[in-house]
Formats: sequence, structure tokens, C-alpha cells
Amino acid sequence: MAFQTAHISLTVAAFGVLAFIFGVIAENKKPAYGTPITGKGVVICKFPSDPTVALGTLSIVALFLSVCFGFFSVFYPYKGKSVPTEALFRNATMIVFFIVALVVSVLAEGMMMWATITEGLHIARNVHHNLDYQCPTAKTGLFGGSAFLALDASLFWLICQMLTLNARADYLEQEDPKGDYGQVLATEYDARAKP
Repeated sequence: MAFQTAHISLTVAAFGVLAFIFGVIAENKKPAYGTPITGKGVVICKFPSDPTVALGTLSIVALFLSVCFGFFSVFYPYKGKSVPTEALFRNATMIVFFIVALVVSVLAEGMMMWATITEGLHIARNVHHNLDYQCPTAKTGLFGGSAFLALDASLFWLICQMLTLNARADYLEQEDPKGDYGQVLATEYDARAKP
């Protein structure tokens, strides 16, 4: 099955928006803190049941898929015509946006993983020997911040795809043996002139 640019663009955007939505909902559903229950020399934290860890995990997976399809969109041979990598990265703008897309993707994925793992550890390790422990959850804003970074990452991958299509068009235009528009090669003229 041949992919088209619209299919890949929609896939990158859809997974990026899903990662954003899951991250924002995880931020809104996350409790501020748990209830400390004091026992004999320990504090047991009771957290309300919430879907934060599951939503964070779904956001991580959606962002990963968005990044994979974004990376794929840069190097995929559209219409069966592949272009050398050096031709794609000849333009400084393409290099800058590609690097920014990679960095933002890694930051978004790292922040979302950090928030999800921290939240999961708070819930799993709920017995503490410090009697003053207040039962906190993951820091407020981590899920929301990483959700916005996930959306930014998918947008940067879409920009990279547009720049890739421009670089491909420029490269394939240079490879055209007919020359510039309106230019007639002498061999073609001679072939047409003879009856």
C-alpha cells in the first residue's frame, strides 16, 4: 500500500493531538495529594482512584507513534522516488526544524514519562516511615507541560514534512533532463525536424 502525504500528515497530527488530549486530561484528573493514615510508626498514603497513570501511558504511546510517523515522513520515498539524504538536508531551514523536532520530541517524551512514572511510584510505594509525610503526588504542571510539548513536537514534524516535500521537488526538478521551462534541447529539435 502506498502512503500519500495527506495520510502521513493526518497520522502525525492525529497522534500528536491524542497525546496532547491524554496529557491534559491526566493533569486535570490528578489528585493534589493523598490522604495520610497514621499507623504504628508509619504513614500509609491512600490515594483516590484516578486514571492518571493510564492516561499518561496512553499519551506516551501516542506521542511515540506521532514521532515515528513524523520521522518516517521525512525519509519516505513518495511516489516511489527516493531522494538522497544530503539533498534533503541541503537547506539550513530543514536542518534547524529537523533538530528542533527531535529535541522537542525527546523533551516531551521524557517529561511525560517522568510524570507518569513518578505518579505510579507515589501510588505503589504508599508506606512511609516519616510520620510527617504529607502524601504528595507528581508535581503539578508536568502532565500539562509535556502535553503541550507533545503537540508542539507533532507540529514541528508536520513542518519538517512540508520542508521535505519542498526539498524533494527541488531535487527532482534539477534531475529533469529537459532543462528549464521553455528550453528546447538541440537533439529534440533535430529529431522533430527530420521527416
